[in-house]
Amino acid sequence: METTIILVRHGETVDNVRQIMQGQTQGELNEKGREQARQVAERLAGEQVDAVVASDLRRAVQTAEIIAAPHDLPVLTTPLLRERDWGSFTGRFIPELKGEVWPDDIESEEALLERARLFLIYITTTYPGNRVVAVGHGIINKAILAVYAQCPMREVQRMMNAEVRVLTTTAERAASATAVTASTATTAASAE
Repeated sequence: METTIILVRHGETVDNVRQIMQGQTQGELNEKGREQARQVAERLAGEQVDAVVASDLRRAVQTAEIIAAPHDLPVLTTPLLRERDWGSFTGRFIPELKGEVWPDDIESEEALLERARLFLIYITTTYPGNRVVAVGHGIINKAILAVYAQCPMREVQRMMNAEVRVLTTTAERAASATAVTASTATTAASAE
């Protein structure tokens, strides 16, 4: 039974504007981010939505609550949708990170892709045949899209704040998905 996943990136945050690597910090939507979430809510208001799931980080929950309101649905959270753990890069000014050697405490691409695969399995087994809004973050969403398409992450176009992409899959397809990592691709993936 096919599950439709309406994958959304959270709205713009204070730290997005400041170019701070948020990672698994809570974050806070700014006014533009709240407006972006309202626009997604308006767009989806007339569509069937059976459940709303979000990362357990505040910026994703805030976005999901705005989207869920017209459907009178609760927001369920899962750490599977958390942003990549950027380790000691967390809280740093992103432009200053260019060219720096990645520290060992960053969540590996393999672990990120496995978490994305587990998320797809979770959604398709928990909500078979349903339409689920899932609010995540830029890099975890990119990993989910890569697992879904069975391609390296570098081949997936980055999602902008409050962007929506729709996936349709089954529990069987999600369970059989294999992650294509930079080490299995012909060239190394670049960092975002």
